[in-house]
Amino acid sequence: MASMKVPDSAPSPTQDCERLNRALQGRGGADENLIVWILGHRNAFQRKEIKETYQQLYKESINDRLHSKLSGVLKKAMVLWMNEAPERDAMLAHEAFKRRWKRVNQLQTLVEIACASSPQHLMAVRRAYYTLYECSLEEDIISNVSTSLQKLLATKLHEAIEKKQLENDDVVWILATRNFFQLKATFGCYKQHYKVAIDQAINSSGNGDLSFMLRTVILCIDSPEKHFAEVIRASTVGQWNTDKDSLTRVIVTQAEIDMKKIKGEFFKMSNTNLDDVVTREVSGFTETS
Repeated sequence: MASMKVPDSAPSPTQDCERLNRALQGRGGADENLIVWILGHRNAFQRKEIKETYQQLYKESINDRLHSKLSGVLKKAMVLWMNEAPERDAMLAHEAFKRRWKRVNQLQTLVEIACASSPQHLMAVRRAYYTLYECSLEEDIISNVSTSLQKLLATKLHEAIEKKQLENDDVVWILATRNFFQLKATFGCYKQHYKVAIDQAINSSGNGDLSFMLRTVILCIDSPEKHFAEVIRASTVGQWNTDKDSLTRVIVTQAEIDMKKIKGEFFKMSNTNLDDVVTREVSGFTETS
């Protein structure tokens, strides 16, 4: 559960594939511990090599194999983990769109992708989304998200290639037309002048969906580790109906970025070790270090 650690001397992709194939063919079911141990200690490049090598050796996608042999949270986590980051985020966005009943915390996924990512990654996600679903990410936002959130999310997605001015709502306009560094400076100035963090100010101004999403945008830009720690805490105490999908999303997408800061923020919030919480909440997908 700490930031991922890769062995100094990892086996070859062929050796990993052979061990994974045996683990997936066990008579008593898949050897989940071995699968997590191998894949949880391989970086993105190594996992890509494993995917390619497994296809060459067994004429089958390892993602399809994992999907058919695993179940529950572990299946979802491993399938996401084996995709490259842009494809993974594209899949998470598409899943959020296709939920029959959309709750605000599901739209939170889109804000995380748009605001906690670099412009280069965001462009890669847009390309991956179109390749996977033959539809642009912006088109799906327009057809799936309410008007107020549409303005915020679609414009933020376009920020990587062009700025687009919004009308009427000054708060949304500021968030959508300033770059990352300008926003960081603006948030600092706000706190200095008004003696309160801007996310707290927005939080105290209302409880609606737009208020929630604006605060999410601000935290993803200003303090992503705090945002992700809050998502984990909420997903494990039942605030969002014990939302294991959100817990899985954060662990898988942030494991190669910086889980240490998230763990630190989580401990500040709850006085609890994040590893212990994940071990308790998610059977089969616990530590990756």
